[in-house]
Amino acid sequence: MLKVGIAGYGIVGKKRHQFINEHPAMFVTAICEQSFPDNFNGVSDVKCLNNYKDLLKTELDVLFVCLPNYIAAEVTIAGLENGLHVFCEKPPGKDMLDIQKVITTEMKYPNLKLKYGFNHRYHESVREALRIIKSGDLGEIVNLRGVYGKSKIIPFSGGWRSKREYAGGGILLDQGIHMVDILRLFGGEFEEVKSFVSNNYWKHDVEDNAYAILKNNRGVIAMLNSSATQWQHKFNLEISLSKGYIELHGILSGSKSYGEEKIIVGLKDDESDNGQMETRTVKFLQDNSWRDEIFEFAESIINNTPILSGTSNDALETMKLVFTIYYNDIDWQKKYNIMNPNN
Repeated sequence: MLKVGIAGYGIVGKKRHQFINEHPAMFVTAICEQSFPDNFNGVSDVKCLNNYKDLLKTELDVLFVCLPNYIAAEVTIAGLENGLHVFCEKPPGKDMLDIQKVITTEMKYPNLKLKYGFNHRYHESVREALRIIKSGDLGEIVNLRGVYGKSKIIPFSGGWRSKREYAGGGILLDQGIHMVDILRLFGGEFEEVKSFVSNNYWKHDVEDNAYAILKNNRGVIAMLNSSATQWQHKFNLEISLSKGYIELHGILSGSKSYGEEKIIVGLKDDESDNGQMETRTVKFLQDNSWRDEIFEFAESIINNTPILSGTSNDALETMKLVFTIYYNDIDWQKKYNIMNPNN
């Protein structure tokens, strides 16, 4: 049995707890949350603490890091240095230096597993799209267009996300990173980036919109809008292929505000010139992404097999692309002294 500690017991920490305990070889023995009130009654059969350093003094095998950007890397490194397998939520930190420090530490402990929580990879619609793309049935990818947005940066859990000194970035780093990660999953690494980044509406010192055009070495182009002015919340990804198209609409989430999750697959008709196509639509009614992601991590530890998805390199390359988008808006770069992430 793997004894698990959770650092950070907000919305995400509680959700991770639920699915950790569903695995037959894992159970949560300790949690920490600095905002636990004095009259907190605790969680049944779990040691409740107020800081991660006390958490690391308990007997653990695995650490889940569900903390804000500005401390995530510090606690991830501490977990590894204490001999623990670590699962850390995205993003891996508030800047490139954070993830680079983590990887330097990770290399010292090759027998420990480190996984990052990019749970959108585990949504059924994304998995089905990846299966179709890999099959080659619809040919090669021509281009991708993605929109992921909500109506503000600050969630109901607190306001640190709107402050650069704590978050490191705004909506792109917080939510849009999922879309960036999926674009990489489907399209590989993008080498050319053109972008505009703005905070004209909410006036925080982090962005409320990022617009980017990305190009890989095969000529595949992806367009992205990550937005905190999307009044009707939206997740939408369109993938054009040489023999058809795939559209992902909606994504099942805790807020239930992004609509039903479905995939539309169209087969190109070479004899038609009016855009009419044979299509099929599949709707997904359950979100098993959190469970599947945790179970995959557990099996990697138990069987001593490599992390399949959400590796530290995945986190590094996704962070690099996020900060390349920031860097390639020259005005934004100068305004906030954004360093070139590719150096």
